Amino acid sequence: MNFRKRQRPQVRVHTDALNDIMFFLLLFFLLASAVVNPNVVKLFLPRSSSGQSVPQKTINVSITKDLKYYVEKEPVPFEALEQKILPYQQANPELTIILYADRSIAIENIVNLTDIANKLRVKLVLATETKE
Repeated sequence: MNFRKRQRPQVRVHTDALNDIMFFLLLFFLLASAVVNPNVVKLFLPRSSSGQSVPQKTINVSITKDLKYYVEKEPVPFEALEQKILPYQQANPELTIILYADRSIAIENIVNLTDIANKLRVKLVLATETKE
């Protein structure tokens, strides 16, 4: 009889490749989250407890906290804003402007854009975030 101790092979789990996989997954999700909504300028929107659906025929107008205006993510000076919106209105008479305004700007800037929308006979909707 053989009473010698048998040597069992030691089992090892190699986790070196798991670090690489986790890094690539993290990188993928960071890049994917940055591309989710490319039509919007980063703003802190005011909050609202009620929400409405967005009409189909819309353009996005954004006002940043340093009073830079964007029409469909393209920077536009305030003086040229009306001329920039006019072709959209002529192409679609039932146009609606979705206004993304930073919560820290003065209401006077929103009223100025409202005047332009009224002059062009275009509906204007203020975008908000939902309260949680």
